[in-house]
Amino acid sequence: MPGPALSETTSFLCVFLILLIPFAIAGLALINTGLGRSHAAAHTMLASLCVFAVAAGVYFICGFAWQGYIGMPAHNIIASGKPWNWIGAQPLLLRHFELNGSPDSLAAVFGIFSVALAALIPLGAGLDRWRLSAICASTVLLAGFTYPLFGHWVWGGGWLAQLGANYGLGHGFVDAGGGGSVQAVGGLTALAIAWILGPRRHKYSPEGMPAAIPGHNGVLVVLGCVMALFGWIGLNSAGSILFTGSEPGKTVLVAVNTMLSAAAGGLSAAVITRVQFGRPDVSLTANGWVSGLVASSAACVFIEPVEAVLIGIVGGALTTFSIEWFELHLRIDDPGGAISVHAVSGLWGLLTVGMFASLPARVLNVPGATETGDSLQWLAQIVGIATLLGFVFPLAYGLNLAMNRFCRYRVAAEGERQGLDLYELGAGAYPEFVTHSEEFGQH
Repeated sequence: MPGPALSETTSFLCVFLILLIPFAIAGLALINTGLGRSHAAAHTMLASLCVFAVAAGVYFICGFAWQGYIGMPAHNIIASGKPWNWIGAQPLLLRHFELNGSPDSLAAVFGIFSVALAALIPLGAGLDRWRLSAICASTVLLAGFTYPLFGHWVWGGGWLAQLGANYGLGHGFVDAGGGGSVQAVGGLTALAIAWILGPRRHKYSPEGMPAAIPGHNGVLVVLGCVMALFGWIGLNSAGSILFTGSEPGKTVLVAVNTMLSAAAGGLSAAVITRVQFGRPDVSLTANGWVSGLVASSAACVFIEPVEAVLIGIVGGALTTFSIEWFELHLRIDDPGGAISVHAVSGLWGLLTVGMFASLPARVLNVPGATETGDSLQWLAQIVGIATLLGFVFPLAYGLNLAMNRFCRYRVAAEGERQGLDLYELGAGAYPEFVTHSEEFGQH
């Protein structure tokens, strides 16, 4: 059977929190649009809507069946005399599944929104050069395979969650709000997409030096940051209740920690860019804000506010420096900063569970697990991070590379020059205004 039943009040609270998650999706869509070129703004917003629809549809068809929930039927492998749960075994299309406010039904609704959020992350790395049909095809891969598989290992009572019960590694891999299951999975997929697509036209000179191609609308970016905060409070709070068994009253702590981490991340990036460039940078400060949100997710319910501030400061700094490192040294063009914001900060957030989190005697992670202390919790988190880097990223890269052979990912050169709005949609987002030329991209 699934985990303990929730009281009626807790169920209503959880529904409310889950319904806040679309604010994070809308916020991320606005951030991506503002950081892209003006002649691809409508394309980015339409792509965001399509990603939401495709991800939700695929997750309904097969995603939740393979992710499942704690205590639901799953396939096991026996190794060293111990069962290792590796994938869910539910009927497709949510057949024979009651959506009645039980924890497993709430987890299904949570999954529909969170998989859409994860699928939206790679869009930031592919701005201005990723075809709409290819975006939808890639979303099918993430929502149908990558996300539910890792989600089951963490949130469905899978083998990562069993590390505590089977090997005494603390409580097993713990991820309250999706720092790994949502953010790192989406961020590592963004890295795969950026590698497959290659940099934008005029991004690099013949000598390999990157050119600055600024986003076209800082107002949209900042508005998206504010909207994302509301969505993240819902994401972190609902995830804490459903996947760690935290009390409803802990929602206040989660909201405070999420807000403080975002604020600290944004201020950290603003200070760093002020020192580096003589003035704060809007896009990097916004990325620092979202990095604070991302970094808070994994440990949001298990840390004190002062620790949330520290986590946010480090998350904002990591993002600011890693964006530059990816661009200069690896020649990875990531217009939205998705890799640094979601993958790097997400992995940092997972690590903080082992560093700062004060876990209760029993975490709702694996049914039947005995009470355990925090001993070796850091090692369980390292195993989860290694799984993301050593399995999830190669899987995402391999699936998308194979899909690229059947559905070409990158738009034609003419489409990139003309702009995705006109080339793929036939109309621009700002038809009555003069849009940016490519003068800053000439060498």
